[in-house]
Amino acid sequence: MKVLLLSRYGRMGASSRIRSYQYLPYLQGQGIEVEVAPLFSDDYLKQKYQGQVSTAGVFRCYLQRLQQLLRARKFDVLWIEKELFPWLPALAEQLLSLFKVPYVVDYDDAIFHRYDLHRRKLIRQLLGNKLDQVMRGASLVIAGNSYLAERAERTGARWVEILPTVIDLARYEARPAVESEAFVIGWIGSPINTPYLKLIEPALTEICRDHQARLLLVGADSIELKGVPIEHRSWSEADEVVNILDFDVGIMPLPDTPWSRGKCGYKLIQYMACGRPVVGSRIGANIDVVEPGVNGFLADSMDEWVDVLSRLRNDRQLRIEQGAAGRRRVEQHYCTALTAPKLAGLLQRLIEYQSA
Repeated sequence: MKVLLLSRYGRMGASSRIRSYQYLPYLQGQGIEVEVAPLFSDDYLKQKYQGQVSTAGVFRCYLQRLQQLLRARKFDVLWIEKELFPWLPALAEQLLSLFKVPYVVDYDDAIFHRYDLHRRKLIRQLLGNKLDQVMRGASLVIAGNSYLAERAERTGARWVEILPTVIDLARYEARPAVESEAFVIGWIGSPINTPYLKLIEPALTEICRDHQARLLLVGADSIELKGVPIEHRSWSEADEVVNILDFDVGIMPLPDTPWSRGKCGYKLIQYMACGRPVVGSRIGANIDVVEPGVNGFLADSMDEWVDVLSRLRNDRQLRIEQGAAGRRRVEQHYCTALTAPKLAGLLQRLIEYQSA
């Protein structure tokens, strides 16, 4: 079986790395040969984070993708991350359907809201239904959570499956945090999501009062929070687990927006895989991942954030117990040992169906 993976990014892009690349060794072992063709390279992503992306550079990426699509018939199926050409109509996907080229489309974010909720009316009119068209034309839609799956089902997609965003347990060590004078509140993510920390600034300020706690940020953009000592560390795939092990608790604040409801709770799963308790906003997939009082807490109001972070700061045994429970939950629900066979099975069933 030959598959062309049309990912959004190279390995530096979190969505591409965890939704597709981490499965490639397993798929190869199952006789599924995957050729990788990212739209944007790691160099592009670095430029994007630095605000240095050029229109000419994007055009070259689109031209390269067009050339890749000319080879589509050499493969049994195309595996598309989100869409083929961002900010353009779904013409390419429609042509695939017209020429009966089967494709799978994968979503780990509510990317359709970039179009249908855009502040500009013209964008909403031109692209508001784009992802609906893409999903309807797909042979299979793979969604990271129920919010995304429900959207696909409403569009009339012929086959929808939920495959949560997960981690490879072999990469994640779980051990108790080293005791230190200051309670370490940790966050890991991409620079674009750093502003979410502002949502709980008053709570972080309160918890860090009198130097009782500090904030450790991995991969974040520059940010200042009143009265909060902050340590910044750059992200790398090789060091992300080591950095999380320096946390006492991992946090995931989110606003209550349609976009946030489509998120897959990946940060929380990473923290739990390392044996860390978690605190997240009561939004979207966070509600599925967190068992309040067992492996962490969910918080809405600022008082709730202060309360649960205070409890974890003051009770090391609670942190150890919740961290162990979180690790067990990942082992039982959120690891590639469970999802890789399912993904391989979906691709194999799709090819068998198309060949029948």
